[in-house]
Amino acid sequence: MASISTSLVLVALLISLLVSLSLAGDAFVYYDFEVSYITASPLGVPQQVIAINGKFPGAPINVTTNNNVVVNVHNKLDEDLLMTWAGVFQRRTHWQDGVLGTNCPIPPKWNWTYQFQVKDQIGSFFYFPSTNFQRASGGYGGFIINPRSVIPIPFALPEADIVIMIGDWYTKSHSDLRKTLNGGKALGMPDGVLINGKGPYKYNDSVPDGIDFETINVHPGKTYRLRVHNVGISTSLNFRIQDHNLLLAEVEGSYTVQQNYTSMDIHVGQSYSFLLTTDQNASSDYYIVASARMVNETTWQRVTGVGILKYSNSKGKAHGPLPEPPQDQFDKTFSMNQARSIRWNVSASGARPNPQGSFKYGSINVTALFVMQNKPPVKINGKKRATINGVSFVNPSTPIRLADKHQVKGDYKLDFPRRPLKGSPRMETSIINGTYRGFLEIILQNNETKVHTYHIDGYNFFVVGMDYGEWSEDSRGTYNKWDGIARTSAQVYPGAWTAILVSLDNVGVWNLRTENLDSWYLGQETYIRVINPETAGHPNLALKTELPPPDNVLYCGALKKLQKPQRISSAANNPIQLIFTFVMIFAVILHVR
Repeated sequence: MASISTSLVLVALLISLLVSLSLAGDAFVYYDFEVSYITASPLGVPQQVIAINGKFPGAPINVTTNNNVVVNVHNKLDEDLLMTWAGVFQRRTHWQDGVLGTNCPIPPKWNWTYQFQVKDQIGSFFYFPSTNFQRASGGYGGFIINPRSVIPIPFALPEADIVIMIGDWYTKSHSDLRKTLNGGKALGMPDGVLINGKGPYKYNDSVPDGIDFETINVHPGKTYRLRVHNVGISTSLNFRIQDHNLLLAEVEGSYTVQQNYTSMDIHVGQSYSFLLTTDQNASSDYYIVASARMVNETTWQRVTGVGILKYSNSKGKAHGPLPEPPQDQFDKTFSMNQARSIRWNVSASGARPNPQGSFKYGSINVTALFVMQNKPPVKINGKKRATINGVSFVNPSTPIRLADKHQVKGDYKLDFPRRPLKGSPRMETSIINGTYRGFLEIILQNNETKVHTYHIDGYNFFVVGMDYGEWSEDSRGTYNKWDGIARTSAQVYPGAWTAILVSLDNVGVWNLRTENLDSWYLGQETYIRVINPETAGHPNLALKTELPPPDNVLYCGALKKLQKPQRISSAANNPIQLIFTFVMIFAVILHVR
Protein backbone atom coordinates (compact mmCIF):
# COMPACT_ATOMS: atom_id res chain seq x y z
CA MET A 1 0.00 0.00 0.00
CA ALA A 2 2.85 2.36 0.82
CA SER A 3 4.29 1.69 -2.62
CA ILE A 4 1.00 2.50 -4.28
CA SER A 5 0.56 5.65 -2.14
CA THR A 6 4.04 6.80 -3.06
CA SER A 7 3.28 6.23 -6.73
CA LEU A 8 0.04 8.19 -6.45
CA VAL A 9 1.91 11.06 -4.83
CA LEU A 10 4.42 10.97 -7.68
CA VAL A 11 1.57 10.99 -10.21
CA ALA A 12 0.01 14.00 -8.47
CA LEU A 13 3.31 15.85 -8.34
CA LEU A 14 3.97 15.07 -12.00
CA ILE A 15 0.53 16.26 -13.03
CA SER A 16 0.99 19.44 -10.98
CA LEU A 17 4.39 20.07 -12.56
CA LEU A 18 3.17 19.47 -16.11
CA VAL A 19 0.07 21.61 -15.64
CA SER A 20 2.17 24.45 -14.24
CA LEU A 21 4.53 24.16 -17.20
CA SER A 22 1.67 24.11 -19.69
CA LEU A 23 0.03 27.17 -18.12
CA ALA A 24 3.22 29.17 -17.68
CA GLY A 25 3.57 32.16 -19.98
CA ASP A 26 1.22 32.67 -22.92
CA ALA A 27 -1.17 29.89 -23.90
CA PHE A 28 -0.69 27.56 -26.86
CA VAL A 29 -3.47 26.91 -29.38
CA TYR A 30 -3.23 23.88 -31.68
CA TYR A 31 -4.65 23.17 -35.12
CA ASP A 32 -4.24 20.28 -37.56
CA PHE A 33 -4.83 21.17 -41.22
CA GLU A 34 -5.23 18.46 -43.84
CA VAL A 35 -5.04 20.29 -47.17
CA SER A 36 -6.62 18.18 -49.89
CA TYR A 37 -8.73 18.22 -53.04
CA ILE A 38 -12.46 17.65 -52.93
CA THR A 39 -15.13 17.94 -55.59
CA ALA A 40 -17.64 20.76 -55.28
CA SER A 41 -20.08 22.60 -57.55
CA PRO A 42 -20.34 26.16 -56.20
CA LEU A 43 -21.55 27.52 -59.57
CA GLY A 44 -23.38 24.34 -60.62
CA VAL A 45 -20.36 22.85 -62.40
CA PRO A 46 -18.47 20.01 -60.65
CA GLN A 47 -14.85 21.02 -60.15
CA GLN A 48 -11.79 20.33 -58.03
CA VAL A 49 -11.41 22.68 -55.06
CA ILE A 50 -8.91 22.83 -52.18
CA ALA A 51 -10.35 22.02 -48.76
CA ILE A 52 -9.05 22.31 -45.20
CA ASN A 53 -10.01 19.21 -43.21
CA GLY A 54 -12.59 18.41 -45.89
CA LYS A 55 -14.25 21.82 -45.70
CA PHE A 56 -14.37 24.62 -48.28
CA PRO A 57 -13.72 27.28 -47.07
CA GLY A 58 -11.72 26.07 -44.10
CA ALA A 59 -12.85 26.70 -40.53
CA PRO A 60 -11.53 29.91 -38.95
CA ILE A 61 -8.54 29.98 -36.64
CA ASN A 62 -9.82 31.66 -33.48
CA VAL A 63 -7.21 32.80 -30.95
CA THR A 64 -6.49 35.52 -28.39
CA THR A 65 -3.80 38.19 -28.29
CA ASN A 66 -0.38 36.77 -27.34
CA ASN A 67 -1.43 33.15 -27.92
CA ASN A 68 1.19 30.86 -29.38
CA VAL A 69 -0.38 29.36 -32.50
CA VAL A 70 0.68 25.90 -33.71
CA VAL A 71 -0.69 24.74 -37.07
CA ASN A 72 0.37 21.33 -38.36
CA VAL A 73 -0.20 21.30 -42.13
CA HIS A 74 -0.52 17.99 -43.97
CA ASN A 75 -0.03 18.46 -47.70
CA LYS A 76 -2.37 16.02 -49.45
CA LEU A 77 -2.15 17.88 -52.77
CA ASP A 78 -0.18 16.71 -55.80
CA GLU A 79 2.13 19.74 -55.71
CA ASP A 80 4.15 21.89 -53.33
CA LEU A 81 2.28 23.94 -50.73
CA LEU A 82 2.83 26.87 -48.39
CA MET A 83 0.25 28.45 -46.08
CA THR A 84 0.47 32.15 -45.27
CA TRP A 85 -1.36 34.17 -42.63
CA ALA A 86 -2.34 37.43 -44.35
CA GLY A 87 -1.98 40.34 -41.94
CA VAL A 88 -0.94 38.22 -38.96
CA PHE A 89 2.55 39.52 -38.33
CA GLN A 90 4.97 37.14 -36.63
CA ARG A 91 7.34 38.99 -34.33
CA ARG A 92 10.91 37.65 -34.66
CA THR A 93 9.64 34.57 -36.55
CA HIS A 94 9.58 35.39 -40.26
CA TRP A 95 10.47 31.71 -40.78
CA GLN A 96 6.74 31.02 -40.33
CA ASP A 97 5.53 33.48 -42.97
CA GLY A 98 4.67 30.90 -45.62
CA VAL A 99 5.91 32.53 -48.83
CA LEU A 100 8.66 31.34 -51.16
CA GLY A 101 11.16 34.06 -50.25
CA THR A 102 11.17 32.90 -46.61
CA ASN A 103 10.19 29.21 -46.69
CA CYS A 104 10.95 26.17 -48.78
CA PRO A 105 7.63 24.68 -49.87
CA ILE A 106 6.07 21.63 -48.23
CA PRO A 107 6.35 18.73 -50.71
CA PRO A 108 3.33 16.54 -51.50
CA LYS A 109 2.56 13.91 -48.83
CA TRP A 110 4.65 15.82 -46.26
CA ASN A 111 3.54 17.73 -43.22
CA TRP A 112 5.09 20.81 -41.67
CA THR A 113 4.25 22.56 -38.41
CA TYR A 114 4.01 26.35 -38.21
CA GLN A 115 4.48 27.94 -34.80
CA PHE A 116 4.24 31.68 -34.12
CA GLN A 117 2.88 34.11 -31.54
CA VAL A 118 0.16 36.64 -32.32
CA LYS A 119 2.00 39.19 -30.22
CA ASP A 120 0.25 42.47 -29.39
CA GLN A 121 -2.32 42.12 -32.18
CA ILE A 122 -6.10 41.97 -32.54
CA GLY A 123 -8.43 41.89 -35.51
CA SER A 124 -9.81 40.16 -38.59
CA PHE A 125 -7.49 38.36 -41.03
CA PHE A 126 -7.41 35.21 -43.16
CA TYR A 127 -5.10 32.38 -44.19
CA PHE A 128 -4.56 30.91 -47.66
CA PRO A 129 -2.10 28.87 -49.80
CA SER A 130 0.49 31.21 -51.31
CA THR A 131 2.08 29.08 -54.06
CA ASN A 132 1.14 27.71 -57.48
CA PHE A 133 -1.96 29.93 -57.86
CA GLN A 134 -3.74 27.63 -55.38
CA ARG A 135 -5.85 30.37 -53.76
CA ALA A 136 -7.89 30.37 -56.98
CA SER A 137 -9.15 26.91 -55.93
CA GLY A 138 -9.72 27.67 -52.24
CA GLY A 139 -7.66 26.55 -49.25
CA TYR A 140 -8.56 29.72 -47.35
CA GLY A 141 -10.30 30.51 -44.08
CA GLY A 142 -10.71 33.25 -41.48
CA PHE A 143 -8.17 34.15 -38.80
CA ILE A 144 -9.64 35.90 -35.74
CA ILE A 145 -7.45 37.42 -33.02
CA ASN A 146 -9.56 38.41 -30.00
CA PRO A 147 -8.37 40.93 -27.39
CA ARG A 148 -7.49 39.69 -23.93
CA SER A 149 -10.39 39.88 -21.49
CA VAL A 150 -8.70 42.68 -19.51
CA ILE A 151 -8.64 44.97 -22.57
CA PRO A 152 -11.96 46.70 -23.36
CA ILE A 153 -13.39 46.79 -26.87
CA PRO A 154 -14.94 50.06 -28.13
CA PHE A 155 -18.43 48.60 -28.60
CA ALA A 156 -20.83 46.31 -26.78
CA LEU A 157 -20.01 42.61 -26.99
CA PRO A 158 -21.78 41.29 -30.13
CA GLU A 159 -24.19 38.39 -30.10
CA ALA A 160 -21.81 36.37 -32.31
CA ASP A 161 -18.93 36.52 -34.77
CA ILE A 162 -19.79 35.70 -38.39
CA VAL A 163 -16.99 35.14 -40.91
CA ILE A 164 -17.88 35.90 -44.53
CA MET A 165 -15.48 35.03 -47.36
CA ILE A 166 -16.29 36.69 -50.69
CA GLY A 167 -14.38 36.45 -53.93
CA ASP A 168 -14.50 36.09 -57.69
CA TRP A 169 -14.45 32.51 -58.97
CA TYR A 170 -13.67 30.51 -62.10
CA THR A 171 -15.00 27.06 -62.91
CA LYS A 172 -11.54 26.14 -64.23
CA SER A 173 -9.04 24.67 -61.78
CA HIS A 174 -6.12 26.70 -60.48
CA SER A 175 -3.74 24.59 -62.58
CA ASP A 176 -5.71 25.39 -65.75
CA LEU A 177 -5.78 29.09 -64.86
CA ARG A 178 -2.04 28.90 -64.26
CA LYS A 179 -1.56 27.44 -67.74
CA THR A 180 -3.55 30.34 -69.20
CA LEU A 181 -1.22 32.86 -67.57
CA ASN A 182 1.88 30.88 -68.54
CA GLY A 183 0.61 30.97 -72.12
CA GLY A 184 0.62 34.76 -72.09
CA LYS A 185 -3.16 35.18 -71.95
CA ALA A 186 -5.36 37.08 -69.52
CA LEU A 187 -7.87 35.17 -67.38
CA GLY A 188 -10.86 37.12 -68.64
CA MET A 189 -14.10 37.71 -66.78
CA PRO A 190 -14.74 35.39 -63.80
CA ASP A 191 -17.63 32.93 -63.89
CA GLY A 192 -19.16 34.27 -60.69
CA VAL A 193 -18.68 35.39 -57.10
CA LEU A 194 -18.82 33.03 -54.13
CA ILE A 195 -19.99 33.81 -50.59
CA ASN A 196 -18.49 31.33 -48.12
CA GLY A 197 -17.73 28.93 -50.95
CA LYS A 198 -21.28 28.93 -52.27
CA GLY A 199 -22.90 30.30 -55.40
CA PRO A 200 -25.74 32.81 -55.80
CA TYR A 201 -29.25 32.54 -54.45
CA LYS A 202 -31.70 32.34 -57.36
CA TYR A 203 -32.70 35.99 -57.36
CA ASN A 204 -33.69 35.93 -61.05
CA ASP A 205 -33.88 33.53 -63.99
CA SER A 206 -30.23 34.06 -64.93
CA VAL A 207 -29.19 31.90 -61.94
CA PRO A 208 -29.39 28.14 -62.68
CA ASP A 209 -31.54 25.91 -60.49
CA GLY A 210 -30.00 23.75 -57.79
CA ILE A 211 -27.12 26.00 -56.70
CA ASP A 212 -26.36 25.89 -52.98
CA PHE A 213 -26.28 29.39 -51.49
CA GLU A 214 -25.13 30.81 -48.15
CA THR A 215 -27.72 31.51 -45.46
CA ILE A 216 -26.80 33.48 -42.35
CA ASN A 217 -29.26 32.92 -39.52
CA VAL A 218 -29.84 35.74 -37.01
CA HIS A 219 -32.25 36.70 -34.26
CA PRO A 220 -34.14 40.00 -34.30
CA GLY A 221 -32.98 42.85 -32.08
CA LYS A 222 -29.38 41.67 -31.82
CA THR A 223 -26.01 43.00 -32.99
CA TYR A 224 -23.59 40.71 -34.84
CA ARG A 225 -19.98 41.21 -35.85
CA LEU A 226 -19.42 40.41 -39.54
CA ARG A 227 -15.79 39.77 -40.51
CA VAL A 228 -15.77 40.10 -44.30
CA HIS A 229 -12.75 39.10 -46.43
CA ASN A 230 -12.22 39.41 -50.19
CA VAL A 231 -10.27 36.22 -50.92
CA GLY A 232 -10.76 36.34 -54.68
CA ILE A 233 -8.30 36.55 -57.56
CA SER A 234 -8.50 40.05 -58.95
CA THR A 235 -11.99 41.57 -58.69
CA SER A 236 -12.95 44.41 -56.34
CA LEU A 237 -16.36 43.72 -54.80
CA ASN A 238 -19.08 45.89 -53.30
CA PHE A 239 -20.57 44.25 -50.20
CA ARG A 240 -24.06 45.18 -48.96
CA ILE A 241 -27.07 43.75 -47.12
CA GLN A 242 -30.55 44.72 -48.20
CA ASP A 243 -32.17 47.38 -45.97
CA HIS A 244 -29.38 47.14 -43.35
CA ASN A 245 -26.57 49.48 -42.40
CA LEU A 246 -23.02 48.25 -41.94
CA LEU A 247 -21.36 49.96 -38.96
CA LEU A 248 -17.62 49.82 -39.64
CA ALA A 249 -15.76 48.88 -36.43
CA GLU A 250 -12.34 47.41 -37.34
CA VAL A 251 -10.05 47.05 -40.33
CA GLU A 252 -7.21 44.51 -40.34
CA GLY A 253 -6.17 44.96 -36.74
CA SER A 254 -7.21 48.57 -36.04
CA TYR A 255 -10.45 49.82 -34.52
CA THR A 256 -12.01 52.54 -36.62
CA VAL A 257 -14.09 55.60 -35.93
CA GLN A 258 -17.51 53.98 -36.17
CA GLN A 259 -19.45 55.07 -39.24
CA ASN A 260 -22.48 53.62 -40.99
CA TYR A 261 -22.24 52.57 -44.64
CA THR A 262 -24.99 51.22 -46.85
CA SER A 263 -22.30 49.31 -48.76
CA MET A 264 -18.51 48.95 -48.74
CA ASP A 265 -16.03 48.41 -51.56
CA ILE A 266 -13.77 45.56 -50.45
CA HIS A 267 -10.76 45.01 -52.69
CA VAL A 268 -8.81 41.80 -53.20
CA GLY A 269 -7.02 40.68 -50.05
CA GLN A 270 -8.79 43.14 -47.75
CA SER A 271 -10.67 42.44 -44.49
CA TYR A 272 -13.35 44.55 -42.81
CA SER A 273 -15.27 44.12 -39.57
CA PHE A 274 -18.84 45.47 -39.38
CA LEU A 275 -21.45 45.59 -36.65
CA LEU A 276 -24.82 44.53 -38.06
CA THR A 277 -27.94 45.29 -36.01
CA THR A 278 -30.96 43.15 -36.91
CA ASP A 279 -33.46 45.97 -36.53
CA GLN A 280 -35.66 45.37 -39.57
CA ASN A 281 -39.03 43.66 -39.69
CA ALA A 282 -39.15 39.98 -40.60
CA SER A 283 -41.74 40.12 -43.39
CA SER A 284 -39.15 38.37 -45.57
CA ASP A 285 -35.50 37.34 -45.76
CA TYR A 286 -32.90 39.85 -46.95
CA TYR A 287 -30.32 39.67 -49.74
CA ILE A 288 -26.59 39.65 -48.98
CA VAL A 289 -24.77 40.86 -52.11
CA ALA A 290 -21.17 40.99 -53.32
CA SER A 291 -20.91 42.40 -56.85
CA ALA A 292 -18.05 43.36 -59.13
CA ARG A 293 -16.76 46.95 -59.02
CA MET A 294 -14.77 49.18 -61.39
CA VAL A 295 -16.11 47.21 -64.37
CA ASN A 296 -18.90 47.48 -66.92
CA GLU A 297 -21.68 46.35 -64.61
CA THR A 298 -23.96 45.32 -67.47
CA THR A 299 -21.36 43.01 -68.98
CA TRP A 300 -20.27 41.74 -65.57
CA GLN A 301 -23.77 41.16 -64.23
CA ARG A 302 -23.12 37.44 -63.78
CA VAL A 303 -20.19 38.24 -61.46
CA THR A 304 -22.49 38.74 -58.49
CA GLY A 305 -22.66 36.71 -55.31
CA VAL A 306 -25.96 36.55 -53.44
CA GLY A 307 -26.67 35.02 -50.05
CA ILE A 308 -29.53 35.28 -47.59
CA LEU A 309 -29.84 36.97 -44.18
CA LYS A 310 -32.60 35.05 -42.42
CA TYR A 311 -34.27 36.28 -39.24
CA SER A 312 -35.42 33.52 -36.89
CA ASN A 313 -39.00 34.86 -37.20
CA SER A 314 -38.87 35.46 -40.97
CA LYS A 315 -42.20 35.13 -42.74
CA GLY A 316 -41.02 34.51 -46.30
CA LYS A 317 -38.26 34.33 -48.90
CA ALA A 318 -36.35 37.32 -50.22
CA HIS A 319 -37.79 38.60 -53.47
CA GLY A 320 -37.57 41.42 -55.95
CA PRO A 321 -34.48 43.14 -57.38
CA LEU A 322 -31.15 43.17 -55.57
CA PRO A 323 -30.19 46.31 -53.63
CA GLU A 324 -28.37 48.57 -56.05
CA PRO A 325 -24.61 49.13 -55.92
CA PRO A 326 -23.23 52.68 -55.73
CA GLN A 327 -24.43 54.67 -58.76
CA ASP A 328 -21.03 56.08 -59.69
CA GLN A 329 -20.23 54.68 -63.12
CA PHE A 330 -19.05 58.12 -64.23
CA ASP A 331 -17.71 59.26 -60.84
CA LYS A 332 -14.32 57.69 -60.20
CA THR A 333 -13.90 59.52 -56.88
CA PHE A 334 -16.79 57.82 -55.02
CA SER A 335 -14.89 54.70 -53.97
CA MET A 336 -11.75 56.69 -53.17
CA ASN A 337 -13.69 59.11 -50.97
CA GLN A 338 -15.20 56.15 -49.16
CA ALA A 339 -11.70 54.79 -48.52
CA ARG A 340 -10.54 58.21 -47.31
CA SER A 341 -13.44 58.33 -44.84
CA ILE A 342 -12.05 55.38 -42.87
CA ARG A 343 -10.38 56.76 -39.77
CA TRP A 344 -8.36 55.21 -36.97
CA ASN A 345 -10.02 55.28 -33.54
CA VAL A 346 -7.12 56.93 -31.71
CA SER A 347 -8.86 56.78 -28.32
CA ALA A 348 -9.57 53.03 -28.27
CA SER A 349 -7.32 50.41 -26.77
CA GLY A 350 -6.01 47.85 -29.23
CA ALA A 351 -4.06 44.82 -28.10
CA ARG A 352 -2.65 46.85 -25.19
CA PRO A 353 -4.25 49.15 -22.58
CA ASN A 354 -2.81 52.34 -24.07
CA PRO A 355 -4.78 53.96 -26.92
CA GLN A 356 -3.87 52.40 -30.25
CA GLY A 357 -3.55 55.86 -31.79
CA SER A 358 -0.81 56.96 -29.38
CA PHE A 359 1.76 56.10 -32.06
CA LYS A 360 2.31 59.56 -33.53
CA TYR A 361 3.41 58.51 -36.99
CA GLY A 362 3.06 62.02 -38.42
CA SER A 363 6.00 63.33 -36.37
CA ILE A 364 8.52 60.62 -37.32
CA ASN A 365 11.24 61.51 -39.82
CA VAL A 366 11.17 59.48 -43.03
CA THR A 367 14.48 57.68 -43.64
CA ALA A 368 13.81 56.40 -47.19
CA LEU A 369 11.35 57.04 -50.02
CA PHE A 370 10.27 54.43 -52.57
CA VAL A 371 8.05 55.34 -55.50
CA MET A 372 6.75 51.94 -56.66
CA GLN A 373 5.06 51.94 -60.03
CA ASN A 374 3.23 49.07 -61.68
CA LYS A 375 2.34 48.92 -65.36
CA PRO A 376 0.30 46.55 -67.53
CA PRO A 377 2.07 43.18 -68.07
CA VAL A 378 4.88 43.19 -70.62
CA LYS A 379 6.96 40.54 -72.37
CA ILE A 380 10.39 39.89 -70.89
CA ASN A 381 12.53 37.22 -72.54
CA GLY A 382 9.46 36.08 -74.44
CA LYS A 383 7.34 35.63 -71.31
CA LYS A 384 4.40 37.72 -70.14
CA ARG A 385 5.41 39.28 -66.82
CA ALA A 386 4.16 41.86 -64.31
CA THR A 387 6.53 44.41 -62.79
CA ILE A 388 7.13 46.93 -60.05
CA ASN A 389 9.51 49.73 -61.07
CA GLY A 390 10.44 47.71 -64.15
CA VAL A 391 11.50 44.62 -62.17
CA SER A 392 9.62 41.34 -62.37
CA PHE A 393 10.47 39.28 -59.30
CA VAL A 394 11.95 35.80 -59.65
CA ASN A 395 11.61 33.64 -56.54
CA PRO A 396 15.01 32.52 -55.23
CA SER A 397 15.90 28.84 -55.30
CA THR A 398 16.97 29.17 -51.64
CA PRO A 399 14.83 31.29 -49.29
CA ILE A 400 16.55 34.62 -48.67
CA ARG A 401 17.31 34.55 -44.94
CA LEU A 402 18.19 30.85 -45.08
CA ALA A 403 20.73 31.75 -47.78
CA ASP A 404 22.12 34.40 -45.40
CA LYS A 405 22.47 31.91 -42.55
CA HIS A 406 24.38 29.42 -44.73
CA GLN A 407 26.32 32.03 -46.71
CA VAL A 408 24.84 31.09 -50.07
CA LYS A 409 26.15 33.66 -52.53
CA GLY A 410 24.30 35.12 -55.50
CA ASP A 411 20.84 34.10 -54.28
CA TYR A 412 19.46 37.65 -54.49
CA LYS A 413 20.45 41.29 -54.97
CA LEU A 414 19.89 44.18 -52.55
CA ASP A 415 19.31 46.60 -55.41
CA PHE A 416 15.57 47.10 -55.78
CA PRO A 417 15.18 50.52 -57.48
CA ARG A 418 13.73 53.35 -55.41
CA ARG A 419 12.05 54.81 -58.48
CA PRO A 420 10.89 53.32 -61.79
CA LEU A 421 13.69 52.13 -64.08
CA LYS A 422 14.12 54.08 -67.28
CA GLY A 423 15.51 51.16 -69.29
CA SER A 424 13.99 47.87 -70.38
CA PRO A 425 12.16 45.79 -67.75
CA ARG A 426 14.04 42.83 -66.31
CA MET A 427 13.46 39.61 -64.38
CA GLU A 428 15.52 39.42 -61.17
CA THR A 429 15.53 38.45 -57.52
CA SER A 430 15.90 42.08 -56.50
CA ILE A 431 14.89 43.07 -52.96
CA ILE A 432 14.84 46.15 -50.71
CA ASN A 433 17.64 46.63 -48.19
CA GLY A 434 15.59 47.92 -45.27
CA THR A 435 17.15 49.82 -42.37
CA TYR A 436 16.20 48.39 -38.98
CA ARG A 437 14.00 50.93 -37.16
CA GLY A 438 13.92 53.03 -40.29
CA PHE A 439 10.69 54.72 -41.37
CA LEU A 440 9.73 54.16 -45.01
CA GLU A 441 7.50 56.31 -47.16
CA ILE A 442 6.20 54.13 -49.98
CA ILE A 443 4.24 55.60 -52.89
CA LEU A 444 2.21 52.98 -54.73
CA GLN A 445 1.60 54.31 -58.24
CA ASN A 446 -0.92 52.31 -60.29
CA ASN A 447 -0.53 52.76 -64.05
CA GLU A 448 -2.91 49.92 -64.91
CA THR A 449 -6.63 49.97 -65.66
CA LYS A 450 -7.69 47.85 -62.66
CA VAL A 451 -7.55 48.36 -58.90
CA HIS A 452 -4.56 46.80 -57.15
CA THR A 453 -4.26 45.95 -53.47
CA TYR A 454 -0.78 45.94 -51.94
CA HIS A 455 0.22 44.07 -48.81
CA ILE A 456 3.37 43.78 -46.68
CA ASP A 457 3.84 40.64 -44.57
CA GLY A 458 5.05 41.16 -41.01
CA TYR A 459 3.74 44.70 -40.67
CA ASN A 460 0.79 46.99 -40.56
CA PHE A 461 1.32 50.43 -42.06
CA PHE A 462 -0.35 53.83 -42.08
CA VAL A 463 -2.42 54.73 -45.14
CA VAL A 464 -1.90 58.49 -45.20
CA GLY A 465 -3.00 59.62 -48.65
CA MET A 466 -4.42 58.70 -52.07
CA ASP A 467 -5.41 60.63 -55.16
CA TYR A 468 -5.66 60.39 -58.92
CA GLY A 469 -2.76 61.39 -61.16
CA GLU A 470 0.98 61.20 -60.57
CA TRP A 471 2.38 61.60 -57.07
CA SER A 472 4.76 64.51 -56.49
CA GLU A 473 6.56 66.01 -53.50
CA ASP A 474 3.71 68.52 -53.19
CA SER A 475 1.28 65.63 -52.63
CA ARG A 476 2.52 65.36 -49.06
CA GLY A 477 0.45 68.43 -48.26
CA THR A 478 -2.68 66.27 -48.57
CA TYR A 479 -1.50 63.55 -46.16
CA ASN A 480 -3.51 62.62 -43.07
CA LYS A 481 -0.84 62.73 -40.36
CA TRP A 482 -3.09 62.13 -37.36
CA ASP A 483 -5.68 59.36 -37.73
CA GLY A 484 -4.98 57.58 -41.01
CA ILE A 485 -5.90 53.94 -40.61
CA ALA A 486 -3.16 51.46 -39.69
CA ARG A 487 -3.76 48.26 -41.66
CA THR A 488 -2.04 45.50 -43.64
CA SER A 489 -3.36 46.26 -47.12
CA ALA A 490 -3.98 49.34 -49.25
CA GLN A 491 -5.86 49.68 -52.52
CA VAL A 492 -4.50 51.78 -55.38
CA TYR A 493 -7.04 52.94 -57.93
CA PRO A 494 -6.33 52.93 -61.68
CA GLY A 495 -4.30 55.97 -62.71
CA ALA A 496 -3.86 56.93 -59.05
CA TRP A 497 -1.43 56.72 -56.15
CA THR A 498 -1.60 55.68 -52.50
CA ALA A 499 0.96 56.72 -49.88
CA ILE A 500 1.81 54.51 -46.92
CA LEU A 501 4.25 54.89 -44.02
CA VAL A 502 5.82 51.85 -42.38
CA SER A 503 8.12 51.53 -39.36
CA LEU A 504 10.69 48.77 -39.94
CA ASP A 505 10.75 47.40 -36.40
CA ASN A 506 10.27 43.69 -37.22
CA VAL A 507 13.49 41.91 -38.16
CA GLY A 508 13.30 39.42 -41.02
CA VAL A 509 12.63 39.19 -44.74
CA TRP A 510 9.10 40.31 -45.56
CA ASN A 511 7.08 39.98 -48.74
CA LEU A 512 5.70 43.13 -50.40
CA ARG A 513 3.20 42.20 -53.12
CA THR A 514 0.04 42.91 -54.98
CA GLU A 515 -2.77 40.72 -53.68
CA ASN A 516 -4.21 40.51 -57.20
CA LEU A 517 -3.35 36.87 -57.73
CA ASP A 518 -2.71 36.97 -61.49
CA SER A 519 -0.27 39.90 -61.26
CA TRP A 520 1.40 38.41 -58.16
CA TYR A 521 1.91 35.12 -60.01
CA LEU A 522 3.51 37.01 -62.91
CA GLY A 523 6.09 38.72 -60.69
CA GLN A 524 4.57 41.84 -59.14
CA GLU A 525 6.28 41.55 -55.76
CA THR A 526 9.54 42.02 -53.89
CA TYR A 527 10.87 41.58 -50.34
CA ILE A 528 12.10 43.94 -47.63
CA ARG A 529 15.14 42.59 -45.79
CA VAL A 530 15.38 44.06 -42.27
CA ILE A 531 18.45 43.10 -40.22
CA ASN A 532 19.47 44.42 -36.80
CA PRO A 533 23.14 45.50 -37.22
CA GLU A 534 23.66 45.65 -33.45
CA THR A 535 23.42 41.86 -33.18
CA ALA A 536 26.35 41.03 -35.48
CA GLY A 537 28.62 38.68 -33.52
CA HIS A 538 26.25 38.70 -30.51
CA PRO A 539 24.00 35.62 -30.81
CA ASN A 540 22.34 36.14 -27.42
CA LEU A 541 21.44 39.70 -28.31
CA ALA A 542 20.21 38.57 -31.73
CA LEU A 543 17.53 36.38 -30.12
CA LYS A 544 15.78 39.50 -28.87
CA THR A 545 14.94 40.61 -32.39
CA GLU A 546 15.12 37.43 -34.51
CA LEU A 547 14.70 33.79 -33.58
CA PRO A 548 16.93 31.22 -35.33
CA PRO A 549 15.50 28.87 -37.97
CA PRO A 550 13.20 26.33 -36.31
CA ASP A 551 14.29 22.72 -35.81
CA ASN A 552 11.91 21.59 -38.52
CA VAL A 553 13.09 24.11 -41.13
CA LEU A 554 12.82 22.80 -44.69
CA TYR A 555 15.77 23.00 -47.06
CA CYS A 556 15.73 23.45 -50.82
CA GLY A 557 17.78 25.00 -53.61
CA ALA A 558 21.49 25.18 -52.78
CA LEU A 559 20.80 23.67 -49.34
CA LYS A 560 18.70 20.71 -50.46
CA LYS A 561 21.30 18.20 -49.22
CA LEU A 562 20.69 19.36 -45.65
CA GLN A 563 17.08 18.18 -45.70
CA LYS A 564 16.34 15.44 -43.18
CA PRO A 565 13.81 12.66 -43.83
CA GLN A 566 10.19 13.53 -43.16
CA ARG A 567 9.15 13.30 -39.51
CA ILE A 568 5.40 13.12 -39.01
CA SER A 569 4.20 15.31 -36.16
CA SER A 570 0.88 16.43 -34.83
CA ALA A 571 -0.35 19.67 -33.33
CA ALA A 572 -1.97 17.46 -30.70
CA ASN A 573 1.47 16.89 -29.17
CA ASN A 574 0.83 19.53 -26.53
CA PRO A 575 1.43 19.71 -22.77
CA ILE A 576 -2.02 18.36 -21.97
CA GLN A 577 -1.39 15.36 -24.21
CA LEU A 578 1.91 14.80 -22.39
CA ILE A 579 0.08 14.87 -19.06
CA PHE A 580 -2.30 12.21 -20.32
CA THR A 581 0.58 10.08 -21.59
CA PHE A 582 2.46 10.22 -18.27
CA VAL A 583 -0.69 9.46 -16.29
CA MET A 584 -1.31 6.39 -18.46
CA ILE A 585 2.27 5.22 -17.93
CA PHE A 586 1.90 5.48 -14.16
CA ALA A 587 -1.48 3.77 -14.31
CA VAL A 588 0.16 0.82 -16.03
CA ILE A 589 2.90 0.77 -13.37
CA LEU A 590 0.28 0.71 -10.62
CA HIS A 591 -1.66 -2.03 -12.38
CA VAL A 592 1.47 -4.18 -12.70
CA ARG A 593 2.21 -3.71 -8.99
